[in-house]
Amino acid sequence: MSAIRVLVVEDEPLTAEAHAAYVGRLDGFELAGVAHTGSAAIRALREATGAGSPGIDLILLDVNLPDTTGIELCRHLRAAGIETDVVAVTAVRDAAVVRSAVSLGIVQYLIKPFTFASFAEKLGAYRDYHARLGGSVVTDQSEIDSSFAALRSSTGGELPKGLTAATLGQVREVLRSAAPAGMSASELGARLSLSRVTARRYLEHLTDTGAAVRGQRYGAPGRPEVEYRAAGR
Repeated sequence: MSAIRVLVVEDEPLTAEAHAAYVGRLDGFELAGVAHTGSAAIRALREATGAGSPGIDLILLDVNLPDTTGIELCRHLRAAGIETDVVAVTAVRDAAVVRSAVSLGIVQYLIKPFTFASFAEKLGAYRDYHARLGGSVVTDQSEIDSSFAALRSSTGGELPKGLTAATLGQVREVLRSAAPAGMSASELGARLSLSRVTARRYLEHLTDTGAAVRGQRYGAPGRPEVEYRAAGR
């Protein structure tokens, strides 16, 4: 699957630079550009739809912009038939704004300030969703359900006891980088300096949330080993 091209829309230069750097650290993503105003974002999106352009797959959209709001910009894009996915990246906690974001199809809502681990977790969930719906046809109801489950796999404070968001983000990245091959809990533990039991807990959590799939590894003498793969790979 080709890299997901991301447009960062953020009026604060230092924050925009930080978000662009975050995108550059994520496997499977590519920075398409940075816009500091709504009008600049529209211009970038229009240029990306031209002949020969690789396009833009995802917008990281600040809600407060100097010439408009992120919500109004999103409304304008939808009215113009631009269906590029949007992740709201904002300090705004107003419930009405959140409801508007949902009604406009904004796929994730990331509250500032946040750590790279939180950023990686949200975008990793989006990447899984994007991979699952990358084809022209979905096969059945379970595929649709698992695609939406991928978006909901962000855990925040709902992680099982003993698991942390930072380590979960690392596990997701390692599993993703191993694709299409799978990894056992022992192999993952060795990569991240985790015990086999702890690694298995993280892998089972990703499986339960639809971000990973479990299988059997054959070929060695004795019992087959359980391995895990990033979903959609």
